[in-house]
Amino acid sequence: MLVFYHQNFLFQNSHNSIIVIASILLVLLVGYGLTQIKTDDKTLNWLVVITMLMIFTITALLWISKVPSVQLSDFGNFWDRLLNYKVGDPLYQTDNDYFSKYAYQSGYFVYAMIVSKIFGYHIFAIQFLNVIYQALILLFTYLFVIKIFNNIKMARLSILILMIDLDWFALNSQASNQYLGSLFYLITFYLIMQNKLKYYILAGITLTGGCLIRPIGPVIIAGIVVYALIYLLLKKKDYHATMKIFLTLVIYFVLFSLSSWGIKATGINAYGLTNNDPEWKFVTGLNYQSNGTYSPDMDKLINPNKTRHQMSKVEKAQLHKEIAYLNENHAWLSLFVHKTQGLWSSRTMATDAANIRMTHSIKTVDRINFLAYTGSIILIIFSWIGSLQLFRAKFSDNLYLLLLPLMAFAVVQLLIEVQGRYRIEFLPVIAIVGSLGLYQVLHALSSIKLHSKKTISINYNHN
Repeated sequence: MLVFYHQNFLFQNSHNSIIVIASILLVLLVGYGLTQIKTDDKTLNWLVVITMLMIFTITALLWISKVPSVQLSDFGNFWDRLLNYKVGDPLYQTDNDYFSKYAYQSGYFVYAMIVSKIFGYHIFAIQFLNVIYQALILLFTYLFVIKIFNNIKMARLSILILMIDLDWFALNSQASNQYLGSLFYLITFYLIMQNKLKYYILAGITLTGGCLIRPIGPVIIAGIVVYALIYLLLKKKDYHATMKIFLTLVIYFVLFSLSSWGIKATGINAYGLTNNDPEWKFVTGLNYQSNGTYSPDMDKLINPNKTRHQMSKVEKAQLHKEIAYLNENHAWLSLFVHKTQGLWSSRTMATDAANIRMTHSIKTVDRINFLAYTGSIILIIFSWIGSLQLFRAKFSDNLYLLLLPLMAFAVVQLLIEVQGRYRIEFLPVIAIVGSLGLYQVLHALSSIKLHSKKTISINYNHN
């Protein structure tokens, strides 16, 4: 984060560093205020939480009302194709179109179609629902902290550091599948933590929903399986809970298969919910020149006039070239470092996707981008402190149910294409750890203040 800040913002504006410091101090001040509100009154506590959620919701709605509603890139692929679309029409013309190569995106397309059928072809419906999903994500972040650390003050802080992260919430103006997908996955984790049969069954349904909307299911499932094997089976010897976890996965596989069949049967996509271009993510992900990110230069490889079979050969040949380059130049570690920085500590580019350049000056856009990244800086700093504090803090093993999918995601991203916005789904998990870091800093500052008061009192009495 420090490297990225130095390269992109330190010398951009003389006031940037002052703004960062002031923002951190403001978060500490607000955080201190939140921790001073008593926690033993349940009504008062929920009033605090609801107030925070309402402040976020109003702010987010103001954001989407001020930014252009034009849908860009992949988001446009979802929304623009809905105009005059009729169920049964194929989503593609050739086997090398977007929805034929990435047929798994048909799940979110169906969601967008349902929304447009209910509310009409108005992008505000998608945007408004995104805000609702974000507010619910904040709520579940709060509930996770209660479940894992049993600390209401920390739970309030988790909402605070996530809600102010414009890098997290600015994508709500686009037809993005990340917020609804993230919400489904968080609900899945929360249901599993209840450790009751009916909730394991419901978790299978919400896991399916998450995979239909946002196809990062394999890393989520990998994390759940490792959690079940290590913490439920080996550590706790809880065979019943382990079997219930696998019941969740069986329900998922059945429902996902049925959904894929349904997509085929309706004629929406003859490929169901598959990935018919597995090479491309690796071609871009292992491209050293672009640090494993999306690159217009790599796009030159794509020839829309060729068939998928022909393009698959081209992409496989390019993949071998990328691997050979990395081997010959011993560049694997360097690539992984750059990709890790790009994924976890660069800008998410959410404000760019909001297309604010259409309506604002370059100076204003730069300032908004910086303020957005300031939210990421705050989240990164406090989550880093919180991660160190985990070695000393007491917490439930349920935390590993959140951390293991994140770790699986981080490993997979070393090989495939990365973008800063891809971390959006896991920022609630980062915020949970960050709440521990912020709470610890506030506790340390309070201890210093208390010690200073005692010292002054002793000196006064002595005099």
